[in-house]
Amino acid sequence: MKRNISATFACAAFFTLGCASVAHAQPSTQPPPVDPSFSAYTLAQECSQKSDNTAQGQCVGAVRGIVRGYQYGVLFLGQRSQLQPNETQRVSLCLSNTPVSTLVDEFLADAKQVDEASLKRTPAEVAVLGSVHSHHACM
Repeated sequence: MKRNISATFACAAFFTLGCASVAHAQPSTQPPPVDPSFSAYTLAQECSQKSDNTAQGQCVGAVRGIVRGYQYGVLFLGQRSQLQPNETQRVSLCLSNTPVSTLVDEFLADAKQVDEASLKRTPAEVAVLGSVHSHHACM
């Protein structure tokens, strides 16, 4: 069954903006411009270079950093604000014993289902978190 990955990427943006609004941040009315050097397209291209050790190292480092940063953000919000217990659960990731290589493979499989133009307009962070949430949400 083919999933709507664009909706998944949007879902990650929703989670990110939802956490930001809980932290009383002022969301912008326009989405920020995507850094072309770190778009979903660029990251997918880098991650797909399986025979290039440098590209794989950068890919794994980027995915690990995005996921850990997000997890620390959820932990911080859960400890520092008045989040309802179900809200913390809704935005958390269940990654117990999940290798980063699995997250990379899932991201690549999901990215292949999205057209190139959309990937170029999507920040890498949103695409990775959308992919991870679609496979490892704690709901």
